Amino acid sequence: MPTPILKHLQTLHDTFASLDDGAVATYIPELGRADPSWFGIAIATVDGVVYEVGDSRQEFTIQSISKPFAYGLALEHHGLKRVSRRVGVEPSGDAFNSISLDPRSGRPLNPMINAGAIATTSFVPGDSREKRERAMLGFFDAFAGRDLSVDEAVYRSERDTGHRNRAIAHLLRNADVLEGDPEEPLDLYFRQCSIAVTCSDLARMAACLAAGGIQPSTGKRVLSTHNVGRVLSIMSSCGMYDFAGEWIFEVGMPAKSGVAGGILAVLPGQLGIGVFSPPLDERGNSVRGIRVCKALSREFGLHLFNSPRVVLPALRASCSGADVHSKRRRPLRELEALARVGGKIRLFELHGRLELSSVEMATRTILRESADASHVILDLERVFDLDAAACRLLVDLRDQLERDGKRAFLACIHEKETLRTYVDGHRSVGDWEVLDRYPTRDEALDLCENEVLVQAGVRPAELPPATLAEQELCRGFTRAEITALEARLRPARWNAGETVIAQGSTADWLLFISLGEVGVFLNNSHGGETLLTRLGPGSSVGELALPDRQPRAGTIRALTPLEGGILDFAAFDRLPEEGLVQLQLKLLTNLAAVLAARLRTAAREIRSLT
Repeated sequence: MPTPILKHLQTLHDTFASLDDGAVATYIPELGRADPSWFGIAIATVDGVVYEVGDSRQEFTIQSISKPFAYGLALEHHGLKRVSRRVGVEPSGDAFNSISLDPRSGRPLNPMINAGAIATTSFVPGDSREKRERAMLGFFDAFAGRDLSVDEAVYRSERDTGHRNRAIAHLLRNADVLEGDPEEPLDLYFRQCSIAVTCSDLARMAACLAAGGIQPSTGKRVLSTHNVGRVLSIMSSCGMYDFAGEWIFEVGMPAKSGVAGGILAVLPGQLGIGVFSPPLDERGNSVRGIRVCKALSREFGLHLFNSPRVVLPALRASCSGADVHSKRRRPLRELEALARVGGKIRLFELHGRLELSSVEMATRTILRESADASHVILDLERVFDLDAAACRLLVDLRDQLERDGKRAFLACIHEKETLRTYVDGHRSVGDWEVLDRYPTRDEALDLCENEVLVQAGVRPAELPPATLAEQELCRGFTRAEITALEARLRPARWNAGETVIAQGSTADWLLFISLGEVGVFLNNSHGGETLLTRLGPGSSVGELALPDRQPRAGTIRALTPLEGGILDFAAFDRLPEEGLVQLQLKLLTNLAAVLAARLRTAAREIRSLT
C-alpha cells in the first residue's frame, strides 16, 4: 500500500525526471556508457524501512561515496591518532581530484578528496592484496546489509586512465604518507571506487550512519558510535568538495557525492537518503540529486541545524471500538452490537512533538492496524507541537484513509495552529472546517459508533423518554415499589446548558432522568472542564453521594432540555420508617451493580489504551 512519504518521493521523481541539465562523466570512459535518464530516489529509516522510486535498483559504481566509509574503516582498525598523522580533517575548498596537500608535511587536507582517500585506503587491514580487498568489501557489505561486488569493467577503465590519481599516489609516497609500493593502495582505491551499488544500497548505508553505526536491517554494529560522529563531521565539512559550504547551508545534512551520479545524505537519528542520476554539474555532483535533496530538506524540515532533534514515538496508544466506547451511555442492545462490530473502529492516540520521522513510523502502524477498519480516528489531544512535515503527512494520511474507503477523522485539532496554517496555505478553502468537525475524540467516536451500528442493522436509539420502571436503579422493582418511589419524587426541568449539579455543592438529592441528556464534567488543571460521560433517559445522576453524602465530585450540565424526578436523600432515609426497607435495599443493591459495571468498563478501556 503506498504511504504518504512514498507518494512524495514519486512526486519529486516526476518533477525532476525531465531535467536535462548536466552531463554524464566521461573522464573514466566506462562511466560514459551510463543512460542519462536513469533516476532513482530512496529513503531508509533507522528502523529498517526503505522507500524507493524510479531506478532505485539500477546498479552503478559507488566512486567517491566510498570515501567516508573507507575513512571509518581506517579509524576503526587504527585509531584517530595514527590516521590523523597521514590524513587531515580540514576542508580544501577544491575539486575532488585536486592535489591538496599540506605544504609542510605533504599530508592530504582531508579524506574526502582523492589524495586523502588514497591515503585512507592504505590503512585497510590485511597481509596480502586479496585479504585487504576482502576486508574492504566485507566492511561495505556490512553497511549495505547485503553482499556487494566490484564492477570489473569500471575498475579496468579507472585503472587504465587514472593517471592523475597515479601521480597523486607517487606524491604521497614521496612525502612518506604512503609506505612501500604506492601502486598497491592505489589499485585497491580503484577497486573500492568500482564497487557496484544501487540507490537503495546508498540509503541503507546512510541509515546505518544515522542509526549510530548499527545496520537497521541486520541489527549488527558496523562502526563504533564515536567514529560515526567523526565520519559525519568530515562529510559535513568536506563531503561535497567545493560545494560543501553551500550544501550544508541549504540542505543541512552530512553528505557525499560520486561521479557516477550518486548522492548519499544522512539525518542522524532518523534516516538516510540515496539519490542516483548520472548527469553531473560542473562540480561533479548529480544535478537531479542536488535538486531532490534540497527539496526534501526544505519540504520536510530535515536541516540538521534548524532545531535539536530527539525523536520520540508519536503513537501513544491504539485501540478498537469494541474495547473503548464513547461517553454516551448506550442501551444494552447497542453495547452488545458494539462488542461484535466495534472492531471496525480504530482509535489512535498521538502525543508529544510530531515531526517527519515520528509521524512516518506512526503512519505505518496506523495503515497496518486499520487495514480491516471502516472508521479511523486520529486523536491529537496530547500533541503539543507539530512541524510542517508532520502536518503534511497527517493530512495526507487522513486523505489516503478516505481514498481507501474509510471514514477518517482528525480529533482535537482546533488549537493546533501549525496544522491550521498548513491547511490554509496548502489546501482548498473550507478544508479546515471539514477537518475540524469533531473538536473532541468523544464526538468523533460517538459518530463512528452510530454509523457502524447502522451498518450492522442496529439503529441507535433516539433517546426516547424513560419511565421510572426503566431506570437502571429500579431493576427488579415490583409495580407497588415503583408506585411508592414515584410518589416520593418531585419533578424537575432544566434548559440546555443549565447546571444541574455544581462541583463541590452539598449532596442532598439524586435525579432519575426521564427525558434529555446530561454531561458529567470535572474541573481540569488548565482551568477548564473535561467531559467524563454523557447520560440519557434511564440513567441517574447524583447517586454516587447516596452512601456517604460527600460534596459533589463533579459538575452535571444539561446538554439538551432535561426532565426527571428528584429523590431527596431525606426521603430516602425515611423509607424504613415508612415500611419500605426492601425498596431502600434494592436501590442500594442496584447502585452497587451500576458502579461495578462502570468500574469494569473503565478497567477494560484502560487496558486497551495501555
